[in-house]
Amino acid sequence: MSDTYASTPASSAKRIPRRRWGIGALLGVGVLINYFDRINLSVAGPQLQEAFHLSPGQLGLLFSAFFWSYAMLQIPTGLLLDRFGVKRVGRWGAFLWGVASIITALAGGFGGIFAARVLLGVAEAPGFPASSKATGYWFPRQERALATALFDAAAKFSNVIGVPLVALAVVGLGWRWGFAVTAILSLAYFVAFYVFYRDPSEDRKLSDAERDYIRAGGATQEGNSATNSLGMLAYLLKNRKVWGLTIGFAAYGYSFYLFLTWLPGYLVQTMHMSILKSASYAAIPWVCATLADLLVGGWLIDQLIGRGVDETRVRKSVLVVGMLFGLAVFGATLTQDPHWAIVWISVALSGLAAAAPVGWSIPSLIAPTGGTATVGGIMNFANNLMGVAAPIVTGYIVGYTQSFTNAFLVAGVGLVLGIISFVFVLGRIEPIPDAPRGDF
Repeated sequence: MSDTYASTPASSAKRIPRRRWGIGALLGVGVLINYFDRINLSVAGPQLQEAFHLSPGQLGLLFSAFFWSYAMLQIPTGLLLDRFGVKRVGRWGAFLWGVASIITALAGGFGGIFAARVLLGVAEAPGFPASSKATGYWFPRQERALATALFDAAAKFSNVIGVPLVALAVVGLGWRWGFAVTAILSLAYFVAFYVFYRDPSEDRKLSDAERDYIRAGGATQEGNSATNSLGMLAYLLKNRKVWGLTIGFAAYGYSFYLFLTWLPGYLVQTMHMSILKSASYAAIPWVCATLADLLVGGWLIDQLIGRGVDETRVRKSVLVVGMLFGLAVFGATLTQDPHWAIVWISVALSGLAAAAPVGWSIPSLIAPTGGTATVGGIMNFANNLMGVAAPIVTGYIVGYTQSFTNAFLVAGVGLVLGIISFVFVLGRIEPIPDAPRGDF
């Protein structure tokens, strides 16, 4: 980390305006609502399974449908974000969230729900890469971990309030209302994003003092890459750091999406709970995950880096230790007691949650000029391929064995591979040199 970044005292942040944290909160709310749209199907799953006579394998296909289009569009979305910017792409994405949820609520069977979920994946594809890119613009390096944790923790916290909210709607009014409620919230966020989000250079309410503080702290430079989009993609795909980050984060994604899509069903099927009871129990691991995300993956990292501890050592330590804690998923395979199962799953999700904001902060820290969203798109493409794989693999394992034991074991093996990638392939967390102009 250069002297320019290190010389910006953390205490000076207290003497300047804090508009950047308002932008951080806006991004966090967006991800929160974004994840309401994703989890509503997992909560409504048992009711849908009964209404449309779906097998576990078919339910797994529905759970994964969102991730097919979402994953495939991550790299193109990253290229679009680096070409057209967060504001323009983010507005269209937020508007289409609501439209897709309305269509889901009106669907009449397996095919209609599957198609609507694919459309939702298209609409939400820009969400995380856009938040990562915007955070790079708006926050200095010594605040980047907490700023990233704001939107990443929202993904976990969505399960704390979203699962009970959707469960109440599903049980009280029917599964269609579980999707209608999230459609209303999505359209409301579109209005908020349209009104409030600007990049720092366009924001008239950003003071000169805060703008100077952000820039002096090593914020990502605004502007397009000197390399064309396909040239940037080809350049990044040759880089070892990008592959180390991508493989490691994909391993995280498999376990995360297994819990995101199947945790309510696991509690209903294996622990014999009702939908409402499973929703309340499922909220416990996500509360723990939210706190770990903010306090360890965010606040603690910024505190240590602000005190001069080596940035690479801090971030990679949290990545690896968090993934190791994720291996606690093995404990859930050894008990039939729902309380102990929740304990083990809480430990696993807390570890993964602490590692996640580190992963999402890395694109803006290692990307060459104008390439942040492309790095994030590559990383999130592999991550969300696991969003496709985890629900399907889990569904077929459960259908064949009538047990979640082997499904959890598969997730644990993946985490071991991810740890190896973060340790031995990623290397130091420092910027990749800009691509030579003459190469493209």
